[in-house]
Amino acid sequence: MKKIIEVEGMHCDHCKAKVETALNALDGVSAKVDLKKKRAVAEIKSDVTDEALKQAVTDAGFTPGAVTEKKGLF
Repeated sequence: MKKIIEVEGMHCDHCKAKVETALNALDGVSAKVDLKKKRAVAEIKSDVTDEALKQAVTDAGFTPGAVTEKKGLF
């Protein structure tokens, strides 16, 4: 399953790396951050809650927004 996490407060590649590192530290999560769109796309392979994703973003020093499930092929 893929989820999209909106992230506020990212301004540079260092910010992007901090969010990716925090999300990827969660067991069963592989995330990529799109700095321009200010969001992360996480491939989730285990039971990870939306709250856990948001907490990882918060712990990285940023403000999480909506978490939505990515549907379809794109």
